[in-house]
This record gives sequence, structure tokens and C-alpha cells, in this order.
Amino acid sequence: MKRNKTIIVTGAAGFIASCMVQYFNEKGYANLILVDNFDIETKRKNWESKKYATLVPRAELFDWLEKNKPNIDAIIHLGAKTDTTEFDYSIHEKLNVRYTQSLWKYCVATGTPLIYASSAATYGNGEFGYKDDDQLAFQLRPLNPYGISKNEFDKWALIQNEKPGSWTGLKFFNVYGPNEYHKGRMASVIVHSVKQIKETGFVKLFRSHRPDYKDGEQLRDFVYVKDLIKVIFWMMEQMIDKTWATDSNGLYNIGTGKARAFYDLATATFHGLNLVPDIRFIDMPEDIRDKYQYFTEADMTKLHSVGYTTPFYSLEEGVEDYVRNYLDKGLYY
Repeated sequence: MKRNKTIIVTGAAGFIASCMVQYFNEKGYANLILVDNFDIETKRKNWESKKYATLVPRAELFDWLEKNKPNIDAIIHLGAKTDTTEFDYSIHEKLNVRYTQSLWKYCVATGTPLIYASSAATYGNGEFGYKDDDQLAFQLRPLNPYGISKNEFDKWALIQNEKPGSWTGLKFFNVYGPNEYHKGRMASVIVHSVKQIKETGFVKLFRSHRPDYKDGEQLRDFVYVKDLIKVIFWMMEQMIDKTWATDSNGLYNIGTGKARAFYDLATATFHGLNLVPDIRFIDMPEDIRDKYQYFTEADMTKLHSVGYTTPFYSLEEGVEDYVRNYLDKGLYY
């Protein structure tokens, strides 16, 4: 029965959302409305082989909804301007705040469940910790326009009198996995590491410029995209089945809950290629030193408290699967 449900997935030509679409297909969902800019050739392989009902250009979605008046069972909003090096806030505001507000209002009007991507970038340098308490959003100080835009929408959503019956905003930590070939400099460290290893035989990591961290031991919460999409699917099915409790609505971290060193990430990448690690260090560019995060770690208590018990990949398991089965072969998920 569920497999006949109609789901909108935004950002469907991009990294995380294209993996989400593949997972939906594996679960028997094909009545999918994919939303994005589908003219970008470097993203074509992310979506062209997937099963879906229709493609809708991002800018035309609301006109399309008004014209077709489809019965939508859930919206998975993963489309966003994610470039942290884009410092024109108006670009982030248009795509990450106002567009999401329009989706929110549609969900309120139609009673449609909404799951949207927030970001761990909302936490800034972590001075307030990494707890996904809804009220913490009003204290946070993100470091770049991307993080600011995500936090602005979170705050806006939390103070609305009219909310979708079921909704969650998911703060993704450092996501890696297949279908990020198109991202260029914004791709995960693993993508760049595999390229470096194949070209030079070694990986370059930033030296630490803080005495309390050794070189390469800057810490991040690296989460495999296959874990993230399982969480979204789990939430969505409960929302559609109306078993998702209203008091479970709100913001959620999606990470592993265990910070790991970049050195460990590089080592796992070499192992995925069946090579002996050769890791070298370079100075961090001065222009990013004062904004560089040395530690991020998701507090995962809240997700577990609403009943999510599926184990996540360890760093070594996730990187090995990604490198061995996708990156090394140039394959997509």
C-alpha cells in the first residue's frame, strides 16, 4: 500500500537526494516527483537511471502544484544552496529560507508531512555544544551565510503558529558517500583523497594550528549517506502511517555521535584502495584558520529517544564501502 504513495524529493539531482531516490526505489517507491535544476550535465548520472513519475524544475514547483493539485503524501526537502564559500547571503536566503518557507506553507495548507535538511553548520564553532534542542537554535552563531540561512529557517519554523502536522528539520553533520562527483571543491575529503592518491600516491592533510590538537587529529562527525537516508525513510513512513507523535516534531542531529580524526579518515581511504597509508601535512591557509572547526560531534540522544535503533556504519565500514564499491570504480548509487 505504502508503495503507491506520492513523494516529492527536492534537490533530486544532487548528492544526498539522489541517494534518497535510489533508496526509495529499492523500497518499492517509484511514484516520485523529483525537483531540481536538471540542466546541469555533471549531475545527470545521479538521477537519469532512477525510477520516478515526473521531473519538475525547481523554479516551477509551486506553479506545477497549483496546476496539477496532486495528492502528496510527504515532502523530503533536500535541495539547498550548500556552498559555504558563497558569501552573498541573498542567494542563500532565496533558496534556503524563502523557498523552504513556501514549502512549509504548502504542507500546512494540505496537511502534508515535511522533512527538510537543516545543517550542523548552524552550530558555528560549537561554543554552545552540539545538542539538537529546539530552543538552542535561538542562541547559535553560525560562521558563514550558508549556516546562517539554515538557522534562520529553523528559528522561523519553530515560532510559527501554523505548522505541518508532522515535520522534522535534520542537522546533517559531515556527510560522505556516492553521487558527489559533481561537487568539485565542496566534495568530501574522501573524494579529494582518492584523487590525490591516484595521482601522487599520498594524501595531504592540514597541520593543526592549535597546541591542543596534533596534526591530522582535528575531529569531525563523519556520517555515511546510507545511514542518513535510512533515518529519513524511517521518519517518513511513520509520518505517512500517522504513528509519528506530534511532540516528536522538531530539529534532529544526524551524525554518528562519535567524532573521528581526519587522519583516521585518510587511513581508511588508503585501506579501501588496498594501499599502505602515506599521509603528509601542509599549512592551513591563513584566511580560513580563524573559522576552522577543530571538533564537531552530534549529540544523538534525541533521535534515539524517539525510537531509532538501527546501528550506523563505523567510519572504517562506511569509507571502505564508498571507496571500494563506488569511487574506485567510478560508480553511482
